[in-house]
Amino acid sequence: MGIIDTHAHITCDELYKAIDELLERAKDADIERILCICLNRSELERAFELKKHYSWIDIAFGYHPSDLYELKDEDWHYLEHIIFDERIIAVGEIGLDYHWDDVDRETQKQAFIRQLKLAQKCGKPVLIHMREATGDTMQLLKEYKCGKGLLHCYSGSLETACEAIDMDMYISVGGPLTFKNARGLPEVITQLPLDRIMVETDCPYLTPHPHRGKRNEPMYIVHTLEKLAQLHDITAEELKKQLKENYLKLFS
Repeated sequence: MGIIDTHAHITCDELYKAIDELLERAKDADIERILCICLNRSELERAFELKKHYSWIDIAFGYHPSDLYELKDEDWHYLEHIIFDERIIAVGEIGLDYHWDDVDRETQKQAFIRQLKLAQKCGKPVLIHMREATGDTMQLLKEYKCGKGLLHCYSGSLETACEAIDMDMYISVGGPLTFKNARGLPEVITQLPLDRIMVETDCPYLTPHPHRGKRNEPMYIVHTLEKLAQLHDITAEELKKQLKENYLKLFS
């Protein structure tokens, strides 16, 4: 039983320049599938090309809240057309990010709503980015009922996680689960049902311990998986089986 990386930016410039070697290392590390997150047209076209040669690459596409200032009408028209392509299995990552000031909050909200409505229209799950914007994100998810989805790289409270699960969402954890200064995240994850959890790298970011400081890539997900198995007191093989069931249920 292999591991599924549910959030990896493998077509970003930093990783794509040596993509074949990266995917070879992933296979050697028992990675069974990778959900490639594409944030612009160039990354998506790279992902389509990759999928011709690597059938175990899945694809998601959406506009990140921090990149909205770059978008033109033609970008929105492209998204609203291409998102119906059967090769794309999810809309994301989308959401709200109040950490940076590059895009004002109202613009972020309107773009988020637009993409939530689009996810409803095409019937695909959403992958949610939520940074220092928990209240507004959860409110919009409730208001624009999008069906199934996933809170990516979760770092919030137990209450918010349970609220999301009640809305038929899944919780994905990444490298920060392994950090020595992880604070309350391990305790939160321990209290969540395993049939609602997934693992990710968010590569090239957030490399797990003991490789923290290096550029992240899918092969490092084994450390996050091992930590999650330890927290729930089950074997890695049992966890792999459950995580695969979760993935197939969400993206069926």
